[in-house]
Amino acid sequence: MPEPIRVRGSVVVPDAELVWRFSRSSGPGGQHVNTSDTQVELRYDLAASDALPEVWKQRALERLAGRLVDGRVLVVRASEHRSQWRNREVAAARLASLLGEATAPPPKARRATRPSRGMVERRLTNKRHRSELKQGRRAPRGEQ
Repeated sequence: MPEPIRVRGSVVVPDAELVWRFSRSSGPGGQHVNTSDTQVELRYDLAASDALPEVWKQRALERLAGRLVDGRVLVVRASEHRSQWRNREVAAARLASLLGEATAPPPKARRATRPSRGMVERRLTNKRHRSELKQGRRAPRGEQ
């Protein structure tokens, strides 16, 4: 692969930690699809990796627990393109985005706030206005 798989910042997954597998893919391609291995499977042993800082690795193992094979290996497949090269690029991009999201720090806790008095008044005024509009559309009681 010409481009290394960049997780976040300067952290890069080395090619030595990636395992590529190729197989025949279904889908468009005519007779070509029956003879070439265009489907790509990219495997990354997350638990054994030395590329990620330990904190990021633990965070990723927790967040990706449902996707991991045997609790440690992340598998990404790509088969939507007719060429193996394009599918390799797609698989690498998917792995990078998965790892980037999984290693991101948790969001800051939301601080509870109260709506301002003006906002509450605007909301209630708007509700009253809507109610009056809808009441104006109704037929008078005796004319139904």
